[in-house]
Amino acid sequence: MKLTVAAIASLLLLNERGEYFPKLRSILIYPSAYFVNETVATSEYIVEERRVARLGESWSRDQVVLSWEQVQQDTRNWNDGHNVILHEFAHQLDQEEGKAQGVPKLAQKSDYSIWSRVMTQAYQQLCNDVQRDIKNVMNSYGATNPAEFFAVATETFFEKPQQLLKMQPGLYKLLQGYYQVDPGEWV
Repeated sequence: MKLTVAAIASLLLLNERGEYFPKLRSILIYPSAYFVNETVATSEYIVEERRVARLGESWSRDQVVLSWEQVQQDTRNWNDGHNVILHEFAHQLDQEEGKAQGVPKLAQKSDYSIWSRVMTQAYQQLCNDVQRDIKNVMNSYGATNPAEFFAVATETFFEKPQQLLKMQPGLYKLLQGYYQVDPGEWV
């Protein structure tokens, strides 16, 4: 289990990225999907508590939680665009400087304006596609918010590189620069 998680998570850190998940202190692995109680404000005066099934989550403080059953499924189906390890560890990169917002720590200040332009365009495209029920190379869960978009885009970049390059060349090049790898060459 440790080797599998480490091997897949290390894909995000190839080519000397500096500190490796500096806030991460523990990885919890459950046998399968697990349930959590989630509190959601549905209006200004109403708060609902829901029981939600999860396959993984990343905490900004110090922890990643994974479903082992999902990890095994993801390793058997490498090109389906779903990978809980890549997804949750992308959140860890996003949370290095605080709350997950879809903007990880970038090499130079000038990179942030390019990141914003490309990611916003790709995120809006996915949101529009989801709203119109148009098939997209990325999972519709990425339309939830910019943080989820970054994590889903990361999964797609590593699992469906050629399709992402064809459908979203700007996003592919941005992620290629960020991760300093070209998974399209691996296939």
